[in-house]
Amino acid sequence: MARPVDPNSRYRVKPHKIGNYTYASTQPPVIDPKTGKKKYRYVHWGTLDDHFKFIPGTQFILAAPEERAKLIFPDEWDMSAAEKFTGIRKPGRPVYKADDSNRLYGDIWLLDQVANKTGIRQDLEKVFDGNKEIVDDILTLAFFPYVTKYTYNRVVRWQRVVKTPSERELNPSYITRLTQSITEKNRMALLKLRAARLGRDEVCAVDSTSRCAYGSSLADIKWGKNKERLPLEQTVEVVVYTLSGHMPVYYRTFPGNIPDSRSLETILTDLEHAGFSDIILVTDRGYEKIRNLEKYILKGQAMIMCASTTKGNPFPHFRVR
Repeated sequence: MARPVDPNSRYRVKPHKIGNYTYASTQPPVIDPKTGKKKYRYVHWGTLDDHFKFIPGTQFILAAPEERAKLIFPDEWDMSAAEKFTGIRKPGRPVYKADDSNRLYGDIWLLDQVANKTGIRQDLEKVFDGNKEIVDDILTLAFFPYVTKYTYNRVVRWQRVVKTPSERELNPSYITRLTQSITEKNRMALLKLRAARLGRDEVCAVDSTSRCAYGSSLADIKWGKNKERLPLEQTVEVVVYTLSGHMPVYYRTFPGNIPDSRSLETILTDLEHAGFSDIILVTDRGYEKIRNLEKYILKGQAMIMCASTTKGNPFPHFRVR
């Protein structure tokens, strides 16, 4: 008689040693789509030290709370780092007792309603397979610079006095792991979902601005001269938004030495791959080049361009109206 199958076996976490490292792993069964046979694969949730202290990894930190709750860890393991690293905490409430915390919520509530009304929250949940915890983290990081104008190293202090969508403390190390986990596939999937919400022949504006940066290690800020002649590197931030509802549908960062006229080809390629096929783009004088006009004609892209008329017609073969 065969041994009965333990229904919790796929959730039991066990040590898995590879070289000099010991991982806390599970072995859930998966079906090979080619052969149809069942096989087992290791899922590493973190590491173990010599004293059986569990150190959460990216797989554990970015997992949904429901998925983490299913994991069964041995009783003798030290799990103190799991709660500390994931930053799970209860939402704040008005002060009635000494141990309560007062959490401001007015501006965040408004931005949360905007995210729901414009469908950005629903689109993000589709991109990340329904993982609402990651979506809350992303929206919190999106709201923070808009409300405070500070850098991300102050997010944790801000969360102590403000009720944010994310219930975990977004410290710099977690923010780094989160942003590194977002792929180009995720970005393009979000753009396709935003494109599906636009109507036919939607008029969209293309605009860019330069931003100064104090860092020096990122590739996009190593090049380019500062327009204000400050001793700071800069990046070029490009956004495309609808003129009817002022809804941003595209965003990209370019190195500081890329002028608007050179970035247009990349912008058009991204919009084409994302499914923005029936929109009319409005550009300013920074995109005024003969080669860009040729690209519009070859791609069949409807454009409204701004051109200078004080120095004569910049397009000698075309009339400027």
